[in-house]
Amino acid sequence: MLMLNLFLRCIILYFFLLLAMRLMGKRQLGELQPFELAITLVASELVCIPMADATIPIIYGIIPVFSLFLVHIIITKLATKSVRFRKFLNGKPVILIERGNILPEVMKELNMNIDDIMEALRGDGYFNPSEVEYAILETNGSLTVLPKSQSRPVSPSDLGLDVQQAGLPVTVIMEGEFLGENLAKLNGVTKERMLVLLDRLHICQSDVLVLLVAGEQLFIQPYKGDYITATLTTDDDAETSVSVTDAAMGDEKRDTGAKNAAFGEDGRHQ
Repeated sequence: MLMLNLFLRCIILYFFLLLAMRLMGKRQLGELQPFELAITLVASELVCIPMADATIPIIYGIIPVFSLFLVHIIITKLATKSVRFRKFLNGKPVILIERGNILPEVMKELNMNIDDIMEALRGDGYFNPSEVEYAILETNGSLTVLPKSQSRPVSPSDLGLDVQQAGLPVTVIMEGEFLGENLAKLNGVTKERMLVLLDRLHICQSDVLVLLVAGEQLFIQPYKGDYITATLTTDDDAETSVSVTDAAMGDEKRDTGAKNAAFGEDGRHQ
C-alpha cells in the first residue's frame, strides 16, 4: 500500500511540475535567464521532498511550486514593463571580442578563460578570433558572433543572384501518417496529390518516414533507401506536375534520367 501511495504521489507531483514548467515557457535549459534557472532548480527540489516522503502531505509540494509559478509570472511582467528592472535582473550583453581582439579586462570581469572563449567560438563555427568583428556574451550565457565581412559565408546577394524565396517546411507525412492540420495550411497541396506523387515514385504511404513541403519544394525520406527531393509546379488547369530534382545515393548517384524525370498527369514519364 505504501509503495502504491508513493507511486501515485510521484505521478501527481511530476505532472503538476511539468504543467507548471510548461506554463512558464518553452526555453531550453541553456537559454534560461538566471532567475528562471533559479526557479527551475528550487521547484524541482521542493517537489522531491514530498515525492520521496509519504509522511509529508502532497499539498506541501504543490503549494510551493504554485507559489514559484506566481513569482515567475510577476517577475516576467515586471521585466517586460521596466528596462531597468530587466537589466538588474538579467544583466546586460557584454562585448567580449572587438574587431578580432579578445578583451582581457572583460574576461577577468566575467571570470572566463581563453578555453571558454575558444569553445564558444567553435560552437558558432569560428576557430580563429581574427575572423570575428564582434562577439557578444548574452545574458543567458550564449555567445553571439558577428563575423568580419571577408570571413562570413558568401550570400546570393553578394553574387547578384536572384533566388527563390525560401519557404517554411511543413510536415505533411510523419511516420507513415498524414498530418491533416498541416495539410490544411498548404494551398494546392492535398492528400490525393501527395498519394499520386508517392505512387509515381513507387513509394507506399506507410514506407514514408517524413515528407516535407516548402513552397514548391518537397523532401521525401523513406524508411528504406535514400531521400528524394522534388518540385511541385501548377499549370493553367491547376493540375500539379512533379519533377524529381535530386536524390542521395551515398557514393553512387541515381540515373540522371530518373532524377530529372518529369511526371505527367497520366503518371507516365515525359
